[in-house]
Amino acid sequence: MLKKFYKIIIIPYTLFLLYLMFLGMGRFQYEDNLLRIKPIISTIDFIKDTISLKVILIIVLGNIVMFIPFGFLGWIFPRFKDLKTLIFAFIPAITIVETLQYFTRMGIFEVDDILMNTFGVFLGFLIKGIIEKRFVSWIV
Repeated sequence: MLKKFYKIIIIPYTLFLLYLMFLGMGRFQYEDNLLRIKPIISTIDFIKDTISLKVILIIVLGNIVMFIPFGFLGWIFPRFKDLKTLIFAFIPAITIVETLQYFTRMGIFEVDDILMNTFGVFLGFLIKGIIEKRFVSWIV
């Protein structure tokens, strides 16, 4: 049951996520192409420079939580049942999206986004494993 629901929802979810990454949440086209390539430091700087805890949670946790569903891709594509294969396929895909944000200036290419998004996929993969062990009859 969960696999069938996942198969139905993952494509619209992916399209919604792409919308958010390029057009949603008050996005606008930057005048310059922006690039943040210092891992972890740019996120720490963002947290230090942001007064609102709500904004910090939305951006930082959102970059992780929104990608958890991609940890379940093994339910649709058998080759992604292996974590290493899933991560090595995801990193180039999210890097392409970040690069498109850079070239369209509809976002900022951020290495930290790649790291946080990938961590979200990793968490999703772990959650998928827990669900598969505990709720075997619901998965079909």
